[in-house]
This record gives sequence, structure tokens and C-alpha cells, in this order.
Amino acid sequence: MTYTRTVLLGLTLALVSQGAAQTMLETATTIGVQNTLQSIGTPTMPKVNLPAPGTTGAASPTATTPATAAAAPTVTVTPLTADQQVLLGQARAAYQAGTLPEARRLYETLVTQNYTNPAPHFGLALTLFAQNDDKGAAFELQQFAALAPDRFEGPYNLGVIATRAGRHDEALTLYAQAAGLMKDQAGPAAQRQVLEALAAEQTRKADFAALSTTLAAISVIDPQDLDVQYRLAQARTLSGQGAAALPGVYALLQSAPDRVDAALLLADIYVAQGLPERALRELDAAGPRVKTGDDRAALLLRRADLLAQTGDTRAAVFAAQAATREAPKNAVAYAREGELRAARGDRPGALTAYLNAVKLAPQSAAYRAALAGVRLTLGDNVQAQADAARALTLRPDDATLARALFVQGVAAYRRGQYAQARAALTSSQTRAPSADTALWLGLSAYAARDYAAAASALAESVKLNPTPTARVNLGSALLASARYAEAEAVLRGLVSENPRNAEAWYLLGLSQRAQTRETDARTSLKAAAALGNARAQEALK
Repeated sequence: MTYTRTVLLGLTLALVSQGAAQTMLETATTIGVQNTLQSIGTPTMPKVNLPAPGTTGAASPTATTPATAAAAPTVTVTPLTADQQVLLGQARAAYQAGTLPEARRLYETLVTQNYTNPAPHFGLALTLFAQNDDKGAAFELQQFAALAPDRFEGPYNLGVIATRAGRHDEALTLYAQAAGLMKDQAGPAAQRQVLEALAAEQTRKADFAALSTTLAAISVIDPQDLDVQYRLAQARTLSGQGAAALPGVYALLQSAPDRVDAALLLADIYVAQGLPERALRELDAAGPRVKTGDDRAALLLRRADLLAQTGDTRAAVFAAQAATREAPKNAVAYAREGELRAARGDRPGALTAYLNAVKLAPQSAAYRAALAGVRLTLGDNVQAQADAARALTLRPDDATLARALFVQGVAAYRRGQYAQARAALTSSQTRAPSADTALWLGLSAYAARDYAAAASALAESVKLNPTPTARVNLGSALLASARYAEAEAVLRGLVSENPRNAEAWYLLGLSQRAQTRETDARTSLKAAAALGNARAQEALK
């Protein structure tokens, strides 16, 4: 169902916006983790492995996998001496004070003195990361992960580096590994940071089933976070579990009845279940609960969309118009009203709505191009051409660019500017091929007496959408190009389908006469004349 797919796309965008850039988890500066790191190396600590030589030059989730570890020599973790612990404290203080060169020097000194203790590697990694030396930071984190394979900070922070480098599949693997290790190690804040990083990568990958699991875990950490409840409902809906998301959405609305995003999501879920009438009732019920005009406008616009989808375009227009009254500075509402009015053939009403949208959002190429299109349908070719030209200066997206070029081309054709029309329509057709654009391009070429180009463009229009208008014009262009047999074939097909097409009979007669088949030609011309074609009557004299 088209509307459902649109709804789900909106949900996806909302979810992606939740994923901010990840930051390093500096847990080594907390008391609990300091104690843990400094106790690594007690006699009870088992031997761990360093990555094999040549495998530690860049962050990689495979650096600490069993296969790699099996190939590497075992190294016993060595505890820090008392002097080294003092030096570690000085290095941390320098890092926290922002004196990064000094922190790096101190950490590197510690690494030289005691390479097989994880704490200096971790601190050095954070310092190098702060200095934008991601390669060096990744190397040190790999050493930390090899010396402390049960700690989650290593894979998490390697994941941060992978995210920053755009290696998102790798980051996803590393964050999942960190999430699996952090139980009983991290506090609530650190756990949430890891899970949010994992959620961001799952969202990017559109793995909404896994995302639902991750967000459910976050909601356990902070059950009062209503935004997490909302995101969880979104993820479940996107994973195809909209019905399962309903209890969470209703619970969220019980806690925050004025949340318009939850009300919209609720309506979307019912639409996805094939229950648009229920969705409309939920939107109506939410109206008195929301507090601002902008929120009421959002509900009304969604109502307009639903009504349009169900075929009640008149009520859809009224809903969009009501949205403009609730939020008179909302350009989106005016543009939607204009779109709905144009679809109903209310061109003056659409013009007024789009003029308001453009006034409120003068830098919107899409609104300006839509305004140009309405002016074109009203026959205001000069202003349509001007608006289309203005839209082209506003950095339009590809679809808007193609639309503005189309309007510009048709307006130019109507004004007799055939060279300009052909240039604009050719550019539009290159970006977004359509039967209408090809038709007008063919007409422009025909008007410029370039009949071969006209026939080519009109043939493309017929290929994309074989309307009678495109086919009769193709027949005319083929006839003008002296391709009489091809013209006859096209035109004979037209009169077979619609024997009352006078223009097709007339052109068919001309194509037959050009092939010196006068008897056939007169039969076709008589049929056209009987249907009132004056040119056919003249041709019979």
C-alpha cells in the first residue's frame, strides 16, 4: 500500500535523527574502572594474547577474535608498580586538563616501562583520539583489547573510530561486542551510551528487529524516558510489528497525552493495519489533547493525507485549510492545501495557497516550482516561466529541477520560443523521463520544423504512455518526415481503436495518398469528413 510505505519512510527518518555522532567512552577515568584496570595482572588473571605482528595497523573487529588470538604469542599482564601508578595518575591529570602533548608523553613513557599492562594503552588511545590520530588510537585500543579481552571499553571505542571513518558494518559488530561484554561492568550511563551507539548503527542498517531489542534494553535502564518508549514503538512498527507496538504507544499517551508524535504514530500503525477509519478517529481524539496550533496543524495535515488516500479529496482540502488556520505561518500546510486543490481542479484556490507557501518559504524550490505549474495550467505563461526560472536558482532536488524545466519548456513553447522550449524540455527529460515531457518536446521540435527529432521524441512519449494524443502527433511527425508506411501503421491502429477519431482518419488518408493509393486515401478522407474534419473535406475536392 503506497501510503503505508510513505509512513514508514517518515518513521525511518525520525529514527535516524536520534543517532548522534558517537564519542569515546572515557571510563578509565572513573574510580570503578581504574580499580579494575589496576587489578588486572593479579596472579589469578589468565594469560591473554597480543595481536599477531602486522595485524594491528588499523581498527578492526577481528583483532581480538579467537582465530587471530590463537596465532599470536601469549603475554602475561603485568601489574603497575607503585611508581608507575603515580605516573599513570599524572598522565590522567594531564589528559583531563587538556594538556594532550604532555599526557601523550607520560602515557608513552608508561607503555615503554610496562607494555603488558592495559591501563597505559587505554589512556594513550583516548589522548591520541583527542588529537585526531585515529590510526594511533586504534592501535592502542587493540593492545588494550588484547590485554583486557573481557572489558567492553576496547570494542566500544574501536567502534567509535570505525563510525567516524564511515566503516559502519565494522562499527555495528564492535558495538554489539561491547554490549555483550558490558554487563556487570558498566554503570547505567555507560550502558546506555553503548546501546545508543549500537542503536544508531542498527538504524543506519535498517535492522529494525534488532533495533527493537536494543531500544527495549535502553528502556529497562531508563523506564521513565518517554522518548525511548516512542523510538521503541517506531522500531517495532518498522519491523512489521505494528500491532505489538500499540500497547507501548497507548502507554506513552497515558503518560504524555499531548505528544503529537505519538498520536501520529498511532494513526500510522492503524493505517498499516488497513484501518484508515480507525486512524482518522484517533487523530480526531488527539486534537483536544495537544496544546499548540502547530501540533493541531500536524494532526490535520495527517488527516488530510488519509482522506486523500481514501478518495475524499474534498474533505482533505478542508482539513489542510484548517491546518493553515491553526498554524498560519506553516508553509507546509499551505503547500499541501495547494496540492490538494490542484488535484481537484481548483486552480485559483491552488494558486492562492501556493502564493502563501512561497511567501512563507521564499527559498523553497519545490513550492516555487509548484506555483509555476499552477500558473501554467491557468495560462499565465509569462509568470509561469519566471517562477520556473526562479526555482532553478534555489538549489532544487532532481525531481523539482525536472519539474521546473518542464514548466519552463512548455511555457516557452506556448510563447513561440521553440529553441528555448527544446533546451528546457530536453534537460528535463534527461533528468526525469516522462511521457508528457517527451510529448511537449516532440511538439516543440515539430513547430521548429525538425520533423525527425519530433518523430523521435513522440515515439518515446508513445513508448512511455501510448495516449491517443501522443500517437496522432507521432503519426503527423512521421508523415512530415516522409515515413509514410510507419505513419499509416500508427494511424490505422488509432482508427481501429476509436473509429470516431477524425484527425487520425484525416492523417491516415494523407499517408495513403502519399503512397499513391488513392482509393484507400479517399475512403479514409471521407470518414474524416463525415466526422466534421474540414481539412478532409477540402482534400476530397
